[in-house]
Amino acid sequence: MESLDDLANEIASLESRVSDVIFTTLREQLRADGADQARELERRLSKVRRSLQKAEMLLRGVDTD
Repeated sequence: MESLDDLANEIASLESRVSDVIFTTLREQLRADGADQARELERRLSKVRRSLQKAEMLLRGVDTD
């Protein structure tokens, strides 16, 4: 059975990958479509990243409030 710490580590890895995608995607969007679409995409991806960070902390038993 997988431990909560193992799950937290996997979520941390996903958060890191999402962060990488944020920067890569923003760079591509700014070149292709302009700043407005890039801002919206960055907002959504940042929300995903924050949610993953919160999930990791909850699994590790850290109070997020």
